[in-house]
Amino acid sequence: MVAARDAQQWVKDGGLHGIGDSLFTPFSGKDGDDIDWDAYRVLIRYCIGDLGHNMLWLTSGCAEWWALTLDERKRLLEVAVEEARAINPAVVIQACTTAECAKDVAELTLHAQENGADIAFIQTPTMEVHGGEGVKRFFQYVADRTDIALGMFNSNSSGYVMTGEEMAAVHHAVPAVVAVKEGVMDSTVNTTVLHALAPDIAIWECDTLVYEAGWLQQGIVCSGQLGNIAWLYESADNKWFSAYWQLIWDGKLDEARAHRGANVGGMPLSPKFGEFPGRPGYLTHWGEVVKVAASTIGLPVGDYPYSRPPQARLGEAGRKEIADLFVAAGLEGKALTSSAVTGALESA
Repeated sequence: MVAARDAQQWVKDGGLHGIGDSLFTPFSGKDGDDIDWDAYRVLIRYCIGDLGHNMLWLTSGCAEWWALTLDERKRLLEVAVEEARAINPAVVIQACTTAECAKDVAELTLHAQENGADIAFIQTPTMEVHGGEGVKRFFQYVADRTDIALGMFNSNSSGYVMTGEEMAAVHHAVPAVVAVKEGVMDSTVNTTVLHALAPDIAIWECDTLVYEAGWLQQGIVCSGQLGNIAWLYESADNKWFSAYWQLIWDGKLDEARAHRGANVGGMPLSPKFGEFPGRPGYLTHWGEVVKVAASTIGLPVGDYPYSRPPQARLGEAGRKEIADLFVAAGLEGKALTSSAVTGALESA
């Protein structure tokens, strides 16, 4: 755990570095009311053990945080810390402690602090946000009741998207806030403004093209890919995504661009990862889409392979579309030979 007083130095020293895997929640039972803990453990072992990624992004969008109870979210963090640190004690644990109620956020953040998380990221609340001033009060409330590094998650899936000026104001008012996942993909203006006003804050810009443009070398963004689904796009025998980021970190930008160009065509991308056809313009984290993809590469997803409400069902045509993309990309069954999956099968 990184204490609030040490948070700024921690990020300055590169505490957020590497590829952070955003984990889904494998559901089971009637209506997905239970969690398949064995499947969850396999996912963690695959990401940290077989792929060698060194950060986890827990209980956020892919995990369907809005559909989880507080107790479920706490246990998901505990299991992840236990499994990941048994493989790599240096794994960075990022707990996403977002909730609509500030008291719930404080409770989840304190639990994360006491159970092995390094930093807690809080997404902008989804309702009744009174602009940047309201968000600042929200973070101050949590910081007053905890002692851990905090990060902001700025996303257009929230009820309010903060400006660079507003995020800088939160950072300056609440010293524990030392990092940002800038998840607004339609502009990089926020990132440049935020860096200019708060140069010490660690920023992950989700538009990866800024890294190819040299923003990491200029100190605008940090070296950590805080939370993504890289575990879906590479395999133990073809870690092309990891190799791409290593080139970025090494400053070999021309080589990185060439490497991405040679591999990105095989990435099984679909608008359904971020869009629901019945709600145009809204950024969604469609849990069922991620689980179809995970199942196609060979990972267990629980016996209820759908999202919990209020997300819609993908439908058989949609499920086939996603599966076909991963088959065409040559990723079908790639995880089946991993030590995480084979070990689980042997012990079953």
